[in-house]
Amino acid sequence: MSDQQNQWVSLGSGNLTAQVNPLGAQLSALRDRSGRDLLWAGDPAVWTGRAPLLFPIVGMLAGGCYRLGSKVHQLPRHGFARGKLFEVTEATSATAAFRLTADEATLQVYPFHFELDVRFALEGPTLSITTYIRNVGDEEMPASFGYHPAFRWPLPYGRERSSHFIEFACDEPAPIRRLNTDGLLTMERHPTPISDRRLALADALFRDDVIIFDAIRSSSVTYGADGGPRLRISYPDTPYLGVWTKPAANFICIEPWHGLSDLAGFSGDFTAKTGVFMVAPGACMPITVAIALQEA
Repeated sequence: MSDQQNQWVSLGSGNLTAQVNPLGAQLSALRDRSGRDLLWAGDPAVWTGRAPLLFPIVGMLAGGCYRLGSKVHQLPRHGFARGKLFEVTEATSATAAFRLTADEATLQVYPFHFELDVRFALEGPTLSITTYIRNVGDEEMPASFGYHPAFRWPLPYGRERSSHFIEFACDEPAPIRRLNTDGLLTMERHPTPISDRRLALADALFRDDVIIFDAIRSSSVTYGADGGPRLRISYPDTPYLGVWTKPAANFICIEPWHGLSDLAGFSGDFTAKTGVFMVAPGACMPITVAIALQEA
């Protein structure tokens, strides 16, 4: 693809600036008014992602494939949207929108006619991202979707990495879930690492990969350190939350999901997969996340 096709789209408010890469419609930079980076910039030696969009699945499929009626299709981890070039459909000083539509390649692995519209809007200290999953076909469309933003850890405000935490809006007593070495969900449930609504961040938490909250009460969290600015991440439309990093990496992913990896051993129909939602013909499923910078 040409540089022009893949030129990042910039938007700003008085408080934040952002850049979005049309490849994957991926938020690729988020900075405060002083130009300090709040988002991980990617590193091929660690993890190249910054804030990929997960569609039409979240996580891994058992055996790398799913069954839909009598047919079997293959999909990679987190689906294909993050590797597809989106069309830029809107670009103003504070807003941008992107669209991905089904094509011959997607229909081979996901036989549904969809439109994925992603709209970014900056207003003051808040970036809102809304994804519209639209069914433009003539049969019900099963899908999952997730956000995967990676924030700087530590944030650029002088606090130690070890002092950072994620604070949940509600008490979260439910146990957490984990993945096996194949990236599939296990049946076992583990005691929550949250204490007094706070998850104290430490590399040891992620030696077994992502922490999955599949019975979460909170629809928002804040991330940061005491005495410094924090980020508030709101996710009113998603029932699950993943928290992930690679040990010793300088990012923390706070991931609102409407979908999960397959349960180890799952062989049911895709429509029965946990977290899959059905979109009727002509209907649209909107899923929003908002990222707000809260000054100390």
